[in-house]
This record gives sequence, C-alpha cells and structure tokens, in this order.
Amino acid sequence: MKKILIIRFSSIGDIVLTTPVIRCLKKQLKNSEIHYLTKKQFVPVLKQNPYIDKIISLEKKLSALIPELKKENYDFIVDLHKNIRTKYVIFKLRKPYSAFNKLNIKKWILVNFKINLLPKIHIVDRYFKTVKKLNVKNDNAGLDYFIPENDEINLSTLSSKLNDGYIAFVIGGNHFTKLFPSQKIINICNKINKPAIILGGKEDKQRGDYIKKQTGNNVINVCGLYNINQSASIIKQADIVITNDTGLMHIAAAFNKKIISVWGNTVPEFGMYPYLTNENKSIIFETKGLKCRPCTKIGFKKCPKKHFNCMNNINENEIIQIINKHF
Repeated sequence: MKKILIIRFSSIGDIVLTTPVIRCLKKQLKNSEIHYLTKKQFVPVLKQNPYIDKIISLEKKLSALIPELKKENYDFIVDLHKNIRTKYVIFKLRKPYSAFNKLNIKKWILVNFKINLLPKIHIVDRYFKTVKKLNVKNDNAGLDYFIPENDEINLSTLSSKLNDGYIAFVIGGNHFTKLFPSQKIINICNKINKPAIILGGKEDKQRGDYIKKQTGNNVINVCGLYNINQSASIIKQADIVITNDTGLMHIAAAFNKKIISVWGNTVPEFGMYPYLTNENKSIIFETKGLKCRPCTKIGFKKCPKKHFNCMNNINENEIIQIINKHF
C-alpha cells in the first residue's frame, strides 16, 4: 500500500483543478490511501470526494499539525501548492516528494515584459508531472466535484420561471480587476431570452441587489445566501454559465457546462482556463492587444491604469447573441 499526502492549501478553483490527480492516484495505485492537506475553509470543496480517504484541516499554526502528519508515515508527498509552508511540511516529514513547478519566473516575464514563454498546456496537465514518478497518468476524464445530498438546491423553491432553463451568472471574485462591470451584466440580463441567477459571496450581495433592481423579474440574486456546495448545485443545473476567472468557473467545468468566461487583468495563457473534456467548449471573452495586459497574475483592487479597458472593452452584445442563439 502507498500512503500519499497531497498538499494544496487554497483556493477553491485551484483545489478543484487538483481533482484529476486525486482520482488518478486513487484508481491507478492499487490499495493506495490518499490524504489531502488544505485550509479549514476549503474542506467542504473536498469533503464528499470518494477518492480521498482523509482530509487534514489546517486551522491555525502549521507546526501544530506536524506531529499528526508524522504519525501517518507517508510514502510520498505530492506538493501541488509549492510555497514556504509546503516546503516546511516536506522538510519536517522527510519523505520522498514531488513539487509542482509554478513557473513563476515565466509568469513574471509575461506580466512585466509581455513575452509569453509559458507552455501551451493547461495547469491540470502540469499538475500530472508531479505524479510521473509514481507512473500515474491523466485519464482525461476531467474535473470532479461532488455535492452533498443535503446541499442540492430544489429550483422550484426559487422560482417556477427556472423550469424552462436559466443562466447562471457568476459576478463574484477575489479581485476587482477580475470582475465583469455591473452595467454590462445588466445589459446582458435585460436582453437574453432566459432568466438568470446571480451568484457570488456575501461581499457581492449589494452589487447583486443593484443588478437585480435594474433588471426586474428576469434575475434572481442569491449572492451570499448559499454555501459553496449549494452554489455548485445551481451551477450544475444551469444551461449556460457566464463567469469571471474564479472558482465557480472551474466548478462549472467539473460539470461540463457550456461556459462563457470573461477575462480582465488575467489571461488564459496562465493555463487556468476552463478544463473541459467533452464536446462543450468554453467561449472566452477577453480584450487582446492591450499593452498593459496582463498587469498581474492574480488581481488588483483597482485598475493600475485607471481605465479598466481589459473589461470595459469587452462587447457584451456578442455574449447576448451567443446566449439567445443557444435558446
């Protein structure tokens, strides 16, 4: 038996993108035992995953977990985060390991000099290089996401208008420069043929209320009302998902949804575009040719150039045409 520890502390999207590695380790290594170390707030993302035998939750100090981890006597550590904390764990456990190559230098070159030296492969396929030593290969079955039964949302409790299909519109995100402007969302919701459910966190509720006020009965704002698994259930039942570059985009990909993704300061070339394996191909909207883009590999609280052209120049009418064509 091989007892393997996977480490990925955050965040939702990054963790979802590790699920093919989890599955393939469990299925391809006979009698293996898979443990996963992550932050406490992200445990719900993995809790129902049948390929994980034990989730170890980081709540406070990492040093407090070391004795517990040592007792497990792991055979191999798969570091899919690669930062100071994961290096600390590896140093303390002194077990064979493989760490993900984050290609930070190449990302820095793309951000600062707009020279793209990054490989033209998805980050999921790069993750698999960390388990090459174990002879584990990508089964090309895509991403996984498992929703607890009690978190499945009955759409009839929201509105009977959803019975004939709806759009899931993800308006949230950790950084302003990743967010699709509210007025463009309003324009889309007012001109599409189907109702839309707006998704986001508690911090997005006020913005969602404003969008709802400007769009009337065609929109249902559930920002901040549901946990991550309940939000995933709404994504799962949607016909099309419109989303920023954020965690729910990757959850949508796990359910092989039709995805329209809008990109601001980040670029798909970083390798984290929707990872789909079926006939559904995502449609990416981005403003190409801007000298300032990408301005960061993560995001900012405001546009450094103050014009926010990466998002403002996206033509929402093209998104409207695509949606109405599907319906």
